[in-house]
Amino acid sequence: MGLIGKQTWEFKSKPVLVASGAVAGPKEGEGPLGQEFDAVHPDAYVGQESWEKAERRLFEEACETAMKKANLQAEQIDVLYAGDLLNQIVTANFGARTLGTPFLGLFGACSTSMESLALAAMTVDGGYATYALAATASHNSTAERQFRYPTEYGGQKPPTAQCTVTGSGAAIVGREGNGPRITHATIGKVVDLGVKSPFEMGPAMAPAAVDTIARHFKDTGRTPDDYDLIVTGDLARVGHKIAEELFEKEEGLFLGDKFKDCGILIFDPDQAEVFAGGSGCACCAVVTYGHLLKRMERGELNRILVCATGALLSPLSTQQGESIPCVAHAVVIERGEWV
Repeated sequence: MGLIGKQTWEFKSKPVLVASGAVAGPKEGEGPLGQEFDAVHPDAYVGQESWEKAERRLFEEACETAMKKANLQAEQIDVLYAGDLLNQIVTANFGARTLGTPFLGLFGACSTSMESLALAAMTVDGGYATYALAATASHNSTAERQFRYPTEYGGQKPPTAQCTVTGSGAAIVGREGNGPRITHATIGKVVDLGVKSPFEMGPAMAPAAVDTIARHFKDTGRTPDDYDLIVTGDLARVGHKIAEELFEKEEGLFLGDKFKDCGILIFDPDQAEVFAGGSGCACCAVVTYGHLLKRMERGELNRILVCATGALLSPLSTQQGESIPCVAHAVVIERGEWV
């Protein structure tokens, strides 16, 4: 592995994204990408007695799906990088207990999907693991209960709010095998432009996404033309529009139709209570590990830049009047010699 520029890692061995698992809830299954997920649960409880246990089960199922596709057992996974949105990342912690793999817990909010994938690729590229598992999960009802108002409260939201995705995504990175290659990762800085409302996640995260993607281009010498798709994680319709404007105004970049957002892709705008679009740890994970990888497998995409965006929101700091710091991490996935 080598450092390019200030913030970008280049993986010399180009680790393989061997297999992935994408599991979603009922609202996500009703959206335009419903057929691209490995499993869709019609019940948000996923057969469990609480939403928190449902989120944990989604996490375990995504990891199990990825391992089954890769024909691997849990004991063959050298390290698990995982996190979620709940206090003390309990979903990842308890999921790691079930899997029994060596575990490093992460909290990058909704940026955790690409943070974990970047670290998994780094670990494999550095020779410290043969197989590394990257995973994350979220659940609409657990996130609402922790960060805003419990679902039972029936609180009204503004149209700028977003809908936390119920689901989980997991990916196995290995030294060799068939599948797309992970070639670069650009690690973002914390950016905070003073947004304070917990209902304004897209506007809060947009500057961090622009900062990381622009740094990626500067570090690598690449341009938007070098990618078939540049996708952010959780900006949704409001944040995505702001990001487009910032790219043009601050960076002189026009990304055009190749600039997409997972929070926009996952839901139909006419679906009930999706507001400005999706968010949550699972948003970028299920869209990338389900929909985007399937598009690569079909030969529709050859090189993509996925930038997961995270609002480092804490109820404690918000109640004290603090603004919301944000971070974004980007990973390059190339189709390569996918057999």
